[in-house]
Amino acid sequence: MTEWLQDWAPLGGFLLATFAAASSGAIFGPGDWYERLSKPSWNPPNWLFAPAWTVLYILMAVAAWWVWKVDGFGLPIWLWGLQLVLNFAWSWLFFGRKRPDLAFYELVAMWLAIVATTIAFAGVRSDAAWLMMPYIAWVTFAGALNAKLWQLNGPRPA
Repeated sequence: MTEWLQDWAPLGGFLLATFAAASSGAIFGPGDWYERLSKPSWNPPNWLFAPAWTVLYILMAVAAWWVWKVDGFGLPIWLWGLQLVLNFAWSWLFFGRKRPDLAFYELVAMWLAIVATTIAFAGVRSDAAWLMMPYIAWVTFAGALNAKLWQLNGPRPA
């Protein structure tokens, strides 16, 4: 039992950290403001975001856990934590502050942090890096969507 806890309990910590970052989506939810924005035809339906992010957060947590098991709290895990903080901040900027312009610039920094994390993970466990690929793809798409929403609605939509 003790060995099981030592091996598997840290996964719970990584899941907790990812879902703490996810809480920004609940704290600073889209609401009526987002509904009133002009959106491109390729904007996903609202129902898609929660399941997509749930899968991504689980993959990120497992990837970090795998790396941690090999490397401990080294640079790859610190980069992973940085991208989580940036992930939290995006919702605050976009939905909380209603600033797609600032959110876009922040998302670029987040994307770079995710890529740096993935590269660092690859140096420890290539399978962990592969688990980050859907996240990179989704955030790349989110960046394009954020930019288009900014273009269609301006930096401070009413």
